[in-house]
Amino acid sequence: MYQILKQIVRTGIRSEAPPATDPELRSIAQQLEAAMLRTLGRALVIRQIDAGSCNGCELEIHMLSNPYYNLEALGIKFAASPKHADMLLITGPVTKNMETALLRAYDCTPAPKLVVAVGDCGAGCGVFGKSYASCGGVAEVIPVDLVVPGCPPTPRALLQGILTAISGV
Repeated sequence: MYQILKQIVRTGIRSEAPPATDPELRSIAQQLEAAMLRTLGRALVIRQIDAGSCNGCELEIHMLSNPYYNLEALGIKFAASPKHADMLLITGPVTKNMETALLRAYDCTPAPKLVVAVGDCGAGCGVFGKSYASCGGVAEVIPVDLVVPGCPPTPRALLQGILTAISGV
């Protein structure tokens, strides 16, 4: 154990340099923060719902929480309950099993609420489409304010979509 501690002290802290900040990303973040405060007067709370996706969109949504995009620093939080949310971020085609749950989540979200369909499947034109097991896109079940296209959309496209949705209120 002492040998490991000595090696740690001898080696010191080794990490890579932080990535350079992207001016375009910083601009999107500043616009998003200003639109949020102008529209809501406080932080934006998002409830993310997987209505039957392949999880590609979820991976990109999780990227928004990493140190590079740092959604929390902008004042955007994810909530576990739609009762505390301002926006529903829905991925995938709505499966028959998730239709009732999605309707309940939509009904529980307080007004004014925003609904953003994420990815090509959420828009209804993805590889899954409408079938015996799927209702189709999110707009087939609940009203949608904005669609973020892509399979899966990039974190930058997701940020731009959230900005567009919050600015349009």
